[in-house]
Amino acid sequence: MTLAMLALAAAASGGFADLDAIDRQVAAFTGMPIGEIGGALGPVDRRLRLAPCHSGMALSWRGSARDGGQDSVVVQCGDVGGWRLFVPVRRLAAAPADVPIAPLIRRGDAVAIAVAGEGFTVTQPGMALEAGGPGDWIRVRPLAAASAAGRGQELRAQITSPGTVSLPIP
Repeated sequence: MTLAMLALAAAASGGFADLDAIDRQVAAFTGMPIGEIGGALGPVDRRLRLAPCHSGMALSWRGSARDGGQDSVVVQCGDVGGWRLFVPVRRLAAAPADVPIAPLIRRGDAVAIAVAGEGFTVTQPGMALEAGGPGDWIRVRPLAAASAAGRGQELRAQITSPGTVSLPIP
């Protein structure tokens, strides 16, 4: 959303953040609509009166597949003194131990490599050098590095969703 659109949305909602826009961004981030498995459990609480976010919102997963699952999406306003929300996600029932879980990413798949910091996320295309499931750390190669220097630089990134890996900045 552009700054002008955010300002219009804030003006239309009485000077508060557009909760419908937050719901849409969470759905886009998870890749699933509200109420579906993998999507938000429900819409953001309509009683919230959040300050408009002028510098944009950053979304990330809370938790990982290895420590019990990605149980919510963190939505954080990048403004100085901005707010942060935790949106619960509808999860799959745990698979029995003897049922193998299919990898989200396979070796050779095209991936989006996301570098996330406080208040921003930058993505670039890359290629998976290993297969893995949700929360796994795999080797990836940015496509720009591969074409510029022959073999290219290899990175270790965490699988956050189908086709997406993340390099969090501490």
